[in-house]
Amino acid sequence: MSRRVVLCASAAVATLALVAGCGAMGPSGGNPMSFFITSVNPGKGGDLGGLAGADRYCQSLAASAGAGHKTWRAYLSTAAMNGQPVVHARDRIGTGPWTNAKGVVVATSVADLHSANAKVGKDTSLTEKGDVVSGFGDAVNRHDILTGSRPDGTLAVPEPGKDTTCGNWTKSEGGSAIVGHHDHKGTNPDPVANASWNSSHGTLGCSVDQLKMSGSAGLMYCFATN
Repeated sequence: MSRRVVLCASAAVATLALVAGCGAMGPSGGNPMSFFITSVNPGKGGDLGGLAGADRYCQSLAASAGAGHKTWRAYLSTAAMNGQPVVHARDRIGTGPWTNAKGVVVATSVADLHSANAKVGKDTSLTEKGDVVSGFGDAVNRHDILTGSRPDGTLAVPEPGKDTTCGNWTKSEGGSAIVGHHDHKGTNPDPVANASWNSSHGTLGCSVDQLKMSGSAGLMYCFATN
């Protein structure tokens, strides 16, 4: 009888430990991360397969890091085109708060994210793997992050005949895209925009090589909406 009691007690302790462990991982049993920069480009520069393709890519990278139980969206804006309305990046990422792979809160809400209080910087804008993305002054500069947006998170409206979204993220040649500086550093004609994590300047094109010329590896921000 005493041996049975010991076995039951051991089982109870193991169950409690398992429950505690699951609680530490988050209510859904997965990685609690809700914000990251993609570690690599899908391979076609500014052609991300449109918003749908970009979202799928965010979702797949999140899943590889154990955070696939959440719904992920790419922080990208698109222009009105082919009968489709304008889409603003700020409207597609949920309400926050958002934390990086190390558990640091980068913003508590959409308004906070687009304010001077946001903690989006080189040391906090980590990849899904928890790595720092190289920036201005490093051996390889990859601080230009694709957004197609203005500092307030709305579409960077292009001038007639111009492009700010690599053809709504379907071009891998020509075109251009507005990028932000995740490290808030670098040379830029507009000293105000230069400090922006989501809106600093346009790229020289949308191919992998053209993006590299302006300090971009074709990376993007991903946010969990829940």
